[in-house]
Amino acid sequence: MAEKLLFIFNPHSGKGMIKANLADIIDIFTKGGYDVTVHPTQAPLDAYDTARERGAEYKVIAVSGGDGTLSETVEGFLELPSDIRDNIKVGYIPMGSTNDFANSLGIPKNPLEAAQAIVDGEVFKCDIGRFNNRKFNYVAGFGAFTDVSYETPQETKNMFGHMAYIIEGIMRIPNLSKYAMKVECDGKKVSGEFALGMVMNTNSVAGIKGENLFRADLCDGLFEVMLIKNPSNLIEFQNMLTGMLKGDTEGKGYLILKAREIVFETEDDIKWTLDGEYGGNSKNVKISVLPQAVNFIVPSKNTLTQE
Repeated sequence: MAEKLLFIFNPHSGKGMIKANLADIIDIFTKGGYDVTVHPTQAPLDAYDTARERGAEYKVIAVSGGDGTLSETVEGFLELPSDIRDNIKVGYIPMGSTNDFANSLGIPKNPLEAAQAIVDGEVFKCDIGRFNNRKFNYVAGFGAFTDVSYETPQETKNMFGHMAYIIEGIMRIPNLSKYAMKVECDGKKVSGEFALGMVMNTNSVAGIKGENLFRADLCDGLFEVMLIKNPSNLIEFQNMLTGMLKGDTEGKGYLILKAREIVFETEDDIKWTLDGEYGGNSKNVKISVLPQAVNFIVPSKNTLTQE
């Protein structure tokens, strides 16, 4: 009997490109031996609800959309009992404007190639983040530019793609805020006023890559923490960026380290983003790693680290 595959897709991601490829993707899954159920998302959190309520019925959950759609699906999937999750694989066909997580997993940008990789690929046990009571795949952040992706209108994303984020980000530069906080990373305590903070498990953020800047091992039980203070001028900002791109983990105005558990404490509510989507406002945030929590399907002979 054919194994059952649930295909959840966001019909609006990436200029709605999925519509032109939908029949071919389903054909690839069917030829690969799967009994396919197709579910187009109908509203925000529909991917979460579908994975949580129906995911246990399937051997593979395939997702198509942007990072936000994948994040919803994974969060719903993680609501399933652990013994059931262990026997389910998750595949991803990226259709968003940036697709940072797909880049880190080595998943092809071409939707038909990504679909074929779900059929032919291998399992990669990937770490996932816990943000208080929420889950996220690859990045939780606050401050400068972190809200650009979810506050940029979908129409603008569809028209300009990744450039939409850059345009929106440039418009924010004159009005950067800073946040006084205490941060503890596996016992190491840091305090100060920060313009940007990110906890990451990725080799690409907002389409920006750099082997010195992002050094994530997606299955080592550690996330990378980046804290950046508000630069007083453009030269200071350039010096910070140069140091980070060189691979320096600490410099004037910034700190980068790895940790399993990170706690943020502030006096005022701070707006957070999770995988490019609004993650709520909070004064106290605890982020921890769920080691190798999801069986992602990645292309065979992928170079990701895996024990």
